[in-house]
Amino acid sequence: MANTSTRTLRLLSLLQTHKYWPGTELAQRLGVSPRTLRRDIDRLRDLGYPVEAQRGVDGGYQLAAGAALPPLMVDDDEAVALVVGLQFAMQGMVEGVAESSVRALAKVVQVMPPRLRKRVEAIRAMTVPADWEGGRSTAALDPSALAAVALTCRDSERLRFTYTAADGRRSERHVEPHRLVALGRRWYLVAFDLTRHDWRSFRVDRLTDPSGDGARFRPRELPTADAAEFVRSGVDNMPHLHRIEVLVEAPAESVRQRLGRWGSVEEIDAGRCRITMTTDSLDWPVLTLGSLDAEFQVLEPPELVEHIRAWGERFRRAARRSAAP
Repeated sequence: MANTSTRTLRLLSLLQTHKYWPGTELAQRLGVSPRTLRRDIDRLRDLGYPVEAQRGVDGGYQLAAGAALPPLMVDDDEAVALVVGLQFAMQGMVEGVAESSVRALAKVVQVMPPRLRKRVEAIRAMTVPADWEGGRSTAALDPSALAAVALTCRDSERLRFTYTAADGRRSERHVEPHRLVALGRRWYLVAFDLTRHDWRSFRVDRLTDPSGDGARFRPRELPTADAAEFVRSGVDNMPHLHRIEVLVEAPAESVRQRLGRWGSVEEIDAGRCRITMTTDSLDWPVLTLGSLDAEFQVLEPPELVEHIRAWGERFRRAARRSAAP
């Protein structure tokens, strides 16, 4: 058995990984008796961590929102700054940061008191995010909805929400959430649709009023290797998207570091590689290719060549005007 301090930290970690723990299962994970578990729970409460208990044969414990944030973590102002920062980071372009930001955001929101949530929402509502698509209208992503979906994925809890399809039709969905996937500039929920009896992917920005219904489920096996592959296969088959193929005069590894998950990179030789990507806008490939700092040749589609030419003319005109006295 671990010493008391180590076991207490382990207990706190376990409470943060699931919405609810049956008491017997939690005691088994810690290797202690139910009586010792109750003492450890009391110790966490003495430290300021809000742990709720459900009594009875099937009783258990869960970490709940409290009147104050737990000590030895962050104060109120730091908590607000942390959540706002995570909300922006989860929409960022740095490889791997978005996914971990969602997980961290879900943990912080779970124990954040309502008074702090109001401050976070006020800051979010009064902040205009930058749009990389030059003013192109896109649906706003609600960070609280994303965090709520992330929690149901983590806890294997069935989820209900209203979904708006691309043609504007709205429907009520009841699903078994599996994973969140960040692809391009969008977030997708991969879930088993209980009404349609099949796997589906849902754009999170088209999803409203997500709410767990409290029912647990045993995770099903995906029809693909992982959730990212499932989403990508669906996106690649959408007829209105552009399929991009470009030959780049640069080593594959250096291109992968810059490109991240925005596309796939295939090595041709030590100094050349091929980029393929699928996108709904030709502006993004132009921005991406320009950031590679390397010569390239567009293999397809022809529309991308015309798009680059138009961008080039626009930049040349700007350079001439800017250079004039």
